Amino acid sequence: MLTARQALIYGTQRLAAAGIDSARTDAELLLCHVLGVKRPRLLLVDDLNYEQRMSFERLIGARQARVPLQHLTGIAPFRYLELEIGPGALVPRPETEVVVEAALRWIRECGITRPLLLDLCSGAAPIALAMATELEQVDVVAVEKYPEAQAWGRRNAERVAATIAARGNQLEFLDADVCDLAALRGFEQRAAAIVSNPPYIPEGMVPRDPEVLQHDPHVALFGGADGFDVIRGLLDSAAMCLLDGGYLVVEHADAQGEPPASTAGSSTLVAGSLPELIRQHGAFVEVQDHRDLADRPRYTTAIRRAR
Repeated sequence: MLTARQALIYGTQRLAAAGIDSARTDAELLLCHVLGVKRPRLLLVDDLNYEQRMSFERLIGARQARVPLQHLTGIAPFRYLELEIGPGALVPRPETEVVVEAALRWIRECGITRPLLLDLCSGAAPIALAMATELEQVDVVAVEKYPEAQAWGRRNAERVAATIAARGNQLEFLDADVCDLAALRGFEQRAAAIVSNPPYIPEGMVPRDPEVLQHDPHVALFGGADGFDVIRGLLDSAAMCLLDGGYLVVEHADAQGEPPASTAGSSTLVAGSLPELIRQHGAFVEVQDHRDLADRPRYTTAIRRAR
């Protein structure tokens, strides 16, 4: 017989040997998934039956091979949500939660009645879903051109539809390229805020984690030679769609943050700097870069200049 405690020791050892930093946590979550219990009750389970042992063994093997934990459990936590997730969509990650928090804080303080909020490059729509479930009296539109990713967003929207309705909100999905100005004409000068986690990894940069490189869709990761191919078009769309004084929030790689103070005011684009790219666009003011909870450059905010 195998107890839950013994299974955890076994699973943790195997995952740690595979170089997974969160070995204990992942083993616990996989065992919870197999047993159908929450983590506080995990060690109250006595013995695993044969089917449970085999299922746990299979999941540990898959995680050891660096299949994302979220693909194995089918669930990705994001802020106050538990989102269904799987192949075809970028797995929501904690770093993006601080990007959403910045947007929520501004929206709550802006004083705009029933603001329109756009999530550009929405993927499985974690940003749009967070805004639609945490705010009140807002209209949210998730814009994504890849149907495989958007399908996960629509699926999760159905799961939280009652919460969205209870807050007096509306959430819509638009199948469109965020760089296609014609597709976004209906939002011209209407959006109070635009939030985006776009593809931003330069083509020559290999993601550190095998889970990202091998399982996240590359179209959601890579943004051309310098990482900014999609973002350049996104900035044009944001300039068109935002109200004067509207708020822009864009996530970026830690290497694409604010350049050193000695070069921040330069008229020459500093390679790899999203804040400088936004400043040079010309449609935005008050460009600021921000760090995440690990103190790494994570996202840039800006205000739409008055026309």
